[in-house]
Amino acid sequence: MYLVDWTARIQAFDRDGKYLGASWTPPDYRNGRPSGLSVDSKGNVVVSDSHYHAVRVYSPEGNLLQTVGGNPGLEPGQLSYVSDALRDTDGNFYIAEFGENQRISKFDTDGKFLKCWGAPGSKLGEFARIRGMTLGPDGNLYVADACNHRIQVFTTEGKFVRTFGSPGQEKGELSYPYDVAISTGRTPYLYVIEYGNCRVQKFTLEGESLGAWGKSGRAPGQFGSPWALAVDSRGRVHVADSQNDRVQRIDF
Repeated sequence: MYLVDWTARIQAFDRDGKYLGASWTPPDYRNGRPSGLSVDSKGNVVVSDSHYHAVRVYSPEGNLLQTVGGNPGLEPGQLSYVSDALRDTDGNFYIAEFGENQRISKFDTDGKFLKCWGAPGSKLGEFARIRGMTLGPDGNLYVADACNHRIQVFTTEGKFVRTFGSPGQEKGELSYPYDVAISTGRTPYLYVIEYGNCRVQKFTLEGESLGAWGKSGRAPGQFGSPWALAVDSRGRVHVADSQNDRVQRIDF
């Protein structure tokens, strides 16, 4: 497991929290720290260097292998605030932006711009602060559209598939979904971390809520500004409990 903290350190741990001795920072972090991490199919760490308008790929030991972007702007191929990034099995990059650019940009494995989609707003296909993304076993991209309190689903070519979620605290409702992750078992499930409701909610890939867990607080099982989550090969959910400076593991 790889974690980035408020000091911009990226650290590697095993699944039980043992520090593995790997720690590094991006080339510069005076403007701000990275806000998103993912791991590609080769085991490399994909870092959203948010305030430097770039995505950086590192080896598991922290060696910088590739940089995509770095040229700020509004034009296709330029990037604003990068909130999350991931790669598909072909090596293509999907980069989420908010701020001036409310969109998803796609780059090939060499970092060449291919296409982008999205615009500011609340209509289908529009975004208000994308915070996290994940690729599903169906080949679709699941997007946490945080300030619209919903999940939007697209093909990797940017075609809208479906959406689910609405503002609220009830089952199936969402409050600032900040990250999404999908389990890899026989029946995949989508897990959503809600910054506003301080909980994890479990969905089918079609958007049916199967329950939620957690509330605001500092005790075990409670969260303070939960920021991100990941699902391991056993289907256990790991939550970055940011204001409590810890990771909590849940077995649904």
